[in-house]
Amino acid sequence: MNWIVTLGRLQQEEMPAVMVTVVSITGSTPREVGAKMIVTKQQLFGTIGGGNLEHQAMAIARKQLQANQIQKMQRFPLGAGLGQCCGGLVNLLFEPVVESTSWVSEAEALQLENKNWIRAVSIDDDQCCFLLTEGKLKKLPSEQKLSPDLIRIAGNMLIDQTDSSQIQSGYYLETVKQTDFELLLFGAGHVGKAIVKIMSELPVHIRWIDTRDDQFPIEIPNNVETICTDTPEAEIDNAASGSFFLVMTHDHGLDQCLAEQILKRDDFAYFGLIGSKTKRRMFEKRMTQRNISPDRFESMTCPIGIVGIRSKQPAAIAISVSAQLMQLHDQQSHNEQPVRQENSLRSAI
Repeated sequence: MNWIVTLGRLQQEEMPAVMVTVVSITGSTPREVGAKMIVTKQQLFGTIGGGNLEHQAMAIARKQLQANQIQKMQRFPLGAGLGQCCGGLVNLLFEPVVESTSWVSEAEALQLENKNWIRAVSIDDDQCCFLLTEGKLKKLPSEQKLSPDLIRIAGNMLIDQTDSSQIQSGYYLETVKQTDFELLLFGAGHVGKAIVKIMSELPVHIRWIDTRDDQFPIEIPNNVETICTDTPEAEIDNAASGSFFLVMTHDHGLDQCLAEQILKRDDFAYFGLIGSKTKRRMFEKRMTQRNISPDRFESMTCPIGIVGIRSKQPAAIAISVSAQLMQLHDQQSHNEQPVRQENSLRSAI
């Protein structure tokens, strides 16, 4: 869930909501600090872990909506209080967001700047503010001031990036980070659609590329950008360093063209090509004849997906490939040595 986009859309629809955020935890808990869900009178977006914790939090949020209450923080012991086996302790911040809540538009503008920034929100009233990455104040309520100490702490959080959130002097400070997970997905066929359906729920920006405009669904998730172009290889040249590439178009000739263009780069995080080992051998032979060094083939994953899932159903392939992407991204994020896996998936295309 892109919570900024969700809040903006709810504001446009004049739909009051309460954003529930995990602001601190102790011990074992179902979700991490910063996890969010957004509650309206009839809808629920995102999750803070499910179970009785989420059920009670949803009830509290809807009571706030009904009574027009201001934001507040509440403590939840998961063992004795909620009967959940985790046994930890969770502090939740309940934050009403209505049509007049001005910081949402500021958040949308900051997200478009594609930089990390700090959100500072009072935990006991309806005051909140934003800080820019340069440490300058972006937005403050008219009668509220942040202390120099809080501004300094927020600036250090952005510089050090060691503490993504904390509670200080009655404020919850959280770092809002732009995702570094960039996926270029070539192909809007059955498997492509299934992958987008899964990955749209994760913190990844997907550039979904096809030459056929009528293949994209009407409803596009918030973290997905659709690109219809007659020159999809140009999107490879424009991709950021560290991008993930998935090639699964309707045309083997186009697949090969895209594969060659990707292998000319040496700065991508992952390149997966849908198909069998036979397709891989055929492509390697053709690309060698086109002066692509055989050494580059080591960086091409084909077949794609994790070990153990053999089904050719689009949903099964999508689960397998999404797991592979998430595993590799997590390993890279934690500077772990990636484990090379080769699946026996077979493609019908």
